[in-house]
Amino acid sequence: MKRSATFSKEYVRASWSLPEPTLAYFPNARFAHSDRDQGAGTVGLTVTPAAAASDGTGGGVAVADDSCLGRDAFGQSDFGHVPVLRSRCVELLTPALTRHHPDGTKAVLLDATIGAGGHAERFLDELPGLRLIGLDRDPSALDIARTRLARFADRVTLIHTRYDAIAVALAELGYAPVESVDAVLFDLGVSSMQLDRVERGFAYAHDAPLDMRMDPASPVTAADIVNTYDEAALVDILRRYGEERFARRIAAHIVRQRAETPFTSTAQLVDLLYRAIPAPARRTGGHPAKRTFQALRIAVNDELGSLRSALPAALDALVVGGRIVVLAYQSLEDRIVKRMFADAVASGTPAGLPVELPGHGPRFRSLTHGAERADDAEMEHNRRSAAVRLRALQRVEHKGDPHNHATGKGHS
Repeated sequence: MKRSATFSKEYVRASWSLPEPTLAYFPNARFAHSDRDQGAGTVGLTVTPAAAASDGTGGGVAVADDSCLGRDAFGQSDFGHVPVLRSRCVELLTPALTRHHPDGTKAVLLDATIGAGGHAERFLDELPGLRLIGLDRDPSALDIARTRLARFADRVTLIHTRYDAIAVALAELGYAPVESVDAVLFDLGVSSMQLDRVERGFAYAHDAPLDMRMDPASPVTAADIVNTYDEAALVDILRRYGEERFARRIAAHIVRQRAETPFTSTAQLVDLLYRAIPAPARRTGGHPAKRTFQALRIAVNDELGSLRSALPAALDALVVGGRIVVLAYQSLEDRIVKRMFADAVASGTPAGLPVELPGHGPRFRSLTHGAERADDAEMEHNRRSAAVRLRALQRVEHKGDPHNHATGKGHS
């Protein structure tokens, strides 16, 4: 059985300070030892593998400043990671979770990106009858969530899987893939915990193996892509996933350099990017490596493909009256969410007919007017929230025949 793992190896703290471009891109960054490894995995919750295979950091790290560490308004440890728009997520999803009982009894929340468990902890605290299923492809994140949510162990199940395996994960627990959960939460993108783990290779501020896998068991690393993909494929990845206007120059530089020395570290790639991107362009728009690193990370983890598969499955899994909230942090993700949500709230009745055809009405209604943004108070407390786009839907109709629907586990 596949279990989540804990990193215990000590890493040497980097001897250099964070460069100014990095501080511009992460304005609340500072240099400190990470505490993410300490105590991880010491308390056990239920952790099960999904039947489908997953696609398959101590030391000096950039972490949030002191205002973003410590404890939240409820006196709970944030484990160095402040959940974005946590109160708004609770406000939007609680009506769906309290339909049966005010304390959440009989309700199921699927947290498709459990991460450090910050959102989950708030829901479990406020709804003592709630049942929570947490998914994550990153085993170290599951270790942290297991520790953080230990006091709710009898109400929490954690599963090591990608979120595009939602249907498989639910089936493994005895839930139907259609109309079986009351609420779903997605908090997309790379987490500050993953950026903090230097050896994972997500951050360009530190020299580390060129890895970028969210699940260390996944077969393809960023080094594999950089060293083996042809020039056209590299250009496509950089343009499509990084929206990098110098994609062709960067790809050409990569192909020339790897012919002499294969890429093994983030520092090698960052050095190449400084040489490939013209000096005037390096002076604006943040760190010159940010688009390339984003593109490689998305490609390594198939983030957009996973999202395209996961959202329909999540919408299908909601009961009538159930709700979904998605937090996206970059335009590529948000475009997918926006498009799929627009389709979900659209009528299937042909245009021009005077009445809605039975079984062709919208299956969902929007709970937000477009994408919601963090307010000034949230951004002051949590700088990561500046980029967030929140969208939410509620299910109002059954799938297919409006008089015939599946009944999932826990619902009568």
